[in-house]
Amino acid sequence: MTDFHIRPGTEVADALRAGRPVVALESTIVSHGLPRPDNLRVAREIEQVVRAAGAVPATIGMVAGQLVVGLDDTELTRLATADQVAKLSVRDLAVAAGTGADGATTVAATSAVAAAAGIRVFATGGLGGVHREATQTFDESADLTTLARTPIAVVCAGVKSILDVGATLERLETLGVGVVGYRTRRFPGFYLTDGGFDLDWSVDSPEQVAEVLAAREQHGVCSGGLVVTNPLPVGEQLDPALHDRTLADGLARMRREGVTGKAVTPFLLAHFHSATEGASLAVNVRIILRNADLAARIAVAAASRA
Repeated sequence: MTDFHIRPGTEVADALRAGRPVVALESTIVSHGLPRPDNLRVAREIEQVVRAAGAVPATIGMVAGQLVVGLDDTELTRLATADQVAKLSVRDLAVAAGTGADGATTVAATSAVAAAAGIRVFATGGLGGVHREATQTFDESADLTTLARTPIAVVCAGVKSILDVGATLERLETLGVGVVGYRTRRFPGFYLTDGGFDLDWSVDSPEQVAEVLAAREQHGVCSGGLVVTNPLPVGEQLDPALHDRTLADGLARMRREGVTGKAVTPFLLAHFHSATEGASLAVNVRIILRNADLAARIAVAAASRA
């Protein structure tokens, strides 16, 4: 009989038992979000950034049907280089496990698995959200509904700018997901420093985020997540004119080719990489490395407070 329990990596298991800070990391960025061979190199860099800030990295993924919280380098390499790695949201986890699949976890799946394993902080690039023309397609990322019921802090650069940012913020509000800006009152736009919308709340330090997490836990009222948005400095963002032109071209091409559902995000990200001659990839990498550093410092502050 197969054992389907979530398996923590040795280092992660030791850290959780000892109450040391741990940061969850997704594996979709490794298998679907970045081109080879950059994907494996960047995945290792992300983990190193977490370590440098004093926390233990826990990259989450599925290997031969086994959910692993804290992939070792062999497992990470497998997901980065194999051709048949499924993209797993929450609804896919049991099916993929039962069929023995290799899989990379999305923001939704990573959040859910991390919380189940006892991890309180997760670093990613950008959230999924409400897609453009969702009023016709009903296309909305499971990231949003998962965060409504998952007690985890997600450090990100807002939602991907290829989405309907305003509608996504409205949905987060409706679902009761807290959103704060890190040293900003403007919602970041992933590739762009400013996504065009105000935020009600900001926090100034990792310690302040840890206080928010402690308040949520002690209140026992809200079971949802906290989105901590960490904008790129203006000098590190993608050129806004290039961004807008590339997005318009990508959306038009997507409609011509009939791309829908799960394929939309990787299609548009690949278009950005090609059309900007790698500039968007460099920005994407800066985003995730900065978010990994902040998430680690939040995890350290939360562990110190406990």
